[in-house]
Amino acid sequence: MKLAISLHMLARAPVPGQVKTRLIPILGEEGACDLQRLLLERALRLPAQGFTQRFLWLDDSPDAQLQALADQLNWTLVEQPAGDLGERMRRIATLGLAGSDAVVLIGNDCPALDGEYLSGACEALHGQPVVLGPAEDGGYVLIGLRCVDPMLFHDMPWGTDQVLSMTCERLQQLDWHHQLLPVLWDVDRPEDLPRLAALGIRVEV
Repeated sequence: MKLAISLHMLARAPVPGQVKTRLIPILGEEGACDLQRLLLERALRLPAQGFTQRFLWLDDSPDAQLQALADQLNWTLVEQPAGDLGERMRRIATLGLAGSDAVVLIGNDCPALDGEYLSGACEALHGQPVVLGPAEDGGYVLIGLRCVDPMLFHDMPWGTDQVLSMTCERLQQLDWHHQLLPVLWDVDRPEDLPRLAALGIRVEV
């Protein structure tokens, strides 16, 4: 039976000085903000195949340009719930599962995440209750769920290299089987910029 799967992207609104802060020393506040907008717009253009609905959860109100693009590409724009990252993810997953059989949560920081990768996540969810897209830095760029438990998100050291391993440990404690997708990388540090350029995404330094 085909699952109804909703896609949920958590992102920071492109506001100078508040996004991509680790890149501000090399790009400046405006440059780092431009990069955030570039990555966000690229993620909004990911193929819609496999998803019944797509939601963009922003941490702030969108500007007119972002709102127009989301509308054009059929994303529902919603304000993120309160709480730390884990609590926001838990709430979003819970809300998503109220209206679909499964949810896939992503950010906008991973330019290597493409339509094929999303299709792989959807396919995995037909066989397993959880799918994870590992990141090179020890976190994950994607999590897909057919059910949710607060244990997956509570008291997690977000932003460290322990996130993926601790998530897998907690899945074992829950006795939930999961599938791992190929490892990808996200854009956080100056050394990521040459890899970004190799994908054809260039920013002024």
